[in-house]
Amino acid sequence: MDASTGLYWLLLASGSIMVAWVARRRGWPAPLLLVLVGLAVSPLVPSFGLDADLILYVFLPPLLYSAALDSSYLSLRENTRAIGLLSVGLVLFTTLAVGGVVHLMLPDLPLAAAFALGAIVAPPDAVAAVAVGRRLGLPRRALTILIGESLFNDATALTVYRVAIGAAVGHGLSLLEGFGEFLYTAVGGVLIGLVVAVVSGWFVERARDPLVENTVMLLIPFGTYLGAESVHTSGVIAVVIVGLYLGHRMHRTGAGTRLVLDAVWKVVDFMLESIVFALIGLQLVPVLSGLAGRGVWEVAGYVVAVFAVTVLARFVWVFPATYLPLLRSRSTPKPPWQNLTVVGWAGMRGVVSLAAAFAIPADFPERDLLLFLTFSTVILTLLVQGLTFPALIKKLRVSSEREAYEDNLSEAAAQQAAVEAGLARLEEILRDEETNEIHAEVIDMLRAKSERRALNAWERLGGGTGYGGSETPSRLYRRLRREMLAAEREVFVRLRDERRLDDEVLRRVTAELDFEEAILER
Repeated sequence: MDASTGLYWLLLASGSIMVAWVARRRGWPAPLLLVLVGLAVSPLVPSFGLDADLILYVFLPPLLYSAALDSSYLSLRENTRAIGLLSVGLVLFTTLAVGGVVHLMLPDLPLAAAFALGAIVAPPDAVAAVAVGRRLGLPRRALTILIGESLFNDATALTVYRVAIGAAVGHGLSLLEGFGEFLYTAVGGVLIGLVVAVVSGWFVERARDPLVENTVMLLIPFGTYLGAESVHTSGVIAVVIVGLYLGHRMHRTGAGTRLVLDAVWKVVDFMLESIVFALIGLQLVPVLSGLAGRGVWEVAGYVVAVFAVTVLARFVWVFPATYLPLLRSRSTPKPPWQNLTVVGWAGMRGVVSLAAAFAIPADFPERDLLLFLTFSTVILTLLVQGLTFPALIKKLRVSSEREAYEDNLSEAAAQQAAVEAGLARLEEILRDEETNEIHAEVIDMLRAKSERRALNAWERLGGGTGYGGSETPSRLYRRLRREMLAAEREVFVRLRDERRLDDEVLRRVTAELDFEEAILER
């Protein structure tokens, strides 16, 4: 990498972060604003084609791993059928639908090449949809299904893509051989993921060093993906398996490890996602450069057709795949059509599709056109579906208000049970130890703190307190304590500036204040 390339990436990262910051301040969907800004500045900056290996080996593994760490293994398991129908069934159906339509429009294009395009645009990227859905209170099951789909659909699409590319360039496989390769890729990815998960889990649970544990966990997605891909299995599945396994067992690590882990991966996600969505918009000039000599209306017709089929295929699949299996079961509740409509519209494509398109061999039939059709599908789904997604959720009144109340209720009950267990343990200890007046004060403080935590959870169910406003005692406590912490912090800084306190001491005492303030923010 020369200095100019390094400067380009530095400016790209800096600009992406600033755009994402503006979006967060305004309450706008950051991915969509990043894409729009990328499109706007693409003609103004040097042309920079997407490096497929960079996306697949550097950006994709940590993003998948972080999403898996943050996912609920139990919730995903409860929705296995729905997730499987979307991440495998829908990807295959979309591949066939798009490939068939493209082959009809371009009869000279080999059928395998048309199916390659179908596989490229088949997998949605749920980042934008999930961000909007969480902000607007989309039901948890819908979010779980979208997240689970995005975790596994890349594996299906990339495997079908490789088979189709091989067939198109003359290394054809029979249907049975293609299925065998798909099975080997998936099963191999699962096995490699399980091995890495067990070994890394054993180490992380026993290292008891937050710095070392989090450093290792930063390396895990890259090593897992590279290892799986080196033996031609699915790096996507392997990384997801490791992330789900470690995330499910994260309670076995130390508190310091979990605190650092949360902060580290929030930063990694924010930076990588910002760069990725900006990169999508910046591909406008590189993909347009290969369309010289083609009529505008001809290409526009292809674009509209591929986009329409990509969007409609999801709806055609989602409704029957959901309702038909339930016809035989009268006891199973049927999900509202509004929820399915939201899931059907949440098909925004992302950078994996673009990376796969840029990885098409240079001598591939109609490579430039396929690349542009992929780019236009990604952009249109992000802008058309992404910009209208919030309005659709509001229009259909799909919300999780009842879930939020039930969550608060279950949290309050769990807090009460946990506090009772903690107080019972305290009583057990006290039976074996002699207490004096000082100890008695400490014991009273422990009891009061436990009881206050339980009351805080119950307060969230009851709203106001009747003290002349809607502020609950716990909120009043947090507000006043934050003011006190700010005053204490100012004193420490003033004493440091007067050289009555060393910087090392300042960092230590402010860290204690920061931890307490973080608890108050909770």
